[in-house]
Amino acid sequence: MKKIVIASILIAGSLFADSSFFGSKKDVAPATDELYLKECGSCHFAYQPGLLPSRSWVKVMDGLDNHFGTDASLDAKDSKSILKYLVDNSAEKFTNYKRSKKINDSVAAAETPIAITKTRYFIQKHRELSAKHIEQKEVKSLANCMACHTKADKGSYNEREINIPNFGKWEDD
Repeated sequence: MKKIVIASILIAGSLFADSSFFGSKKDVAPATDELYLKECGSCHFAYQPGLLPSRSWVKVMDGLDNHFGTDASLDAKDSKSILKYLVDNSAEKFTNYKRSKKINDSVAAAETPIAITKTRYFIQKHRELSAKHIEQKEVKSLANCMACHTKADKGSYNEREINIPNFGKWEDD
């Protein structure tokens, strides 16, 4: 009887540890659209759509002629296709991913951030980093997710997977 109880506890614990069993996943859905990955990923990290709400993606796509100081304009067909992908997969549409839900919940209804780094969730999660972590040539800015988040391209931003260049694994003190 004791073995059955222990086995039941272990099985239940593993189900609770795997949040996807209950319809909720940990991070964000990976970016999968080939056109988006090609067009946007050719200049910078192809941020997952679940990192911003749809209204933010609309604003980003409406401002491609001055996209963070660069003209990133696309032809109308490609722009429309990418916008649809971003909106259809935005943070409020993918609340079964815990990180997308937390990001979406951190953005007030009156806010429309065009940078993931401007969301309250992002700011709170990165508050312990100092300039020496960020301003080094291997990182350059907080927008360079792949510099420290070793599996960011797969939609995983788990703290155990953080490796800050020249500093090593992240240790939450």
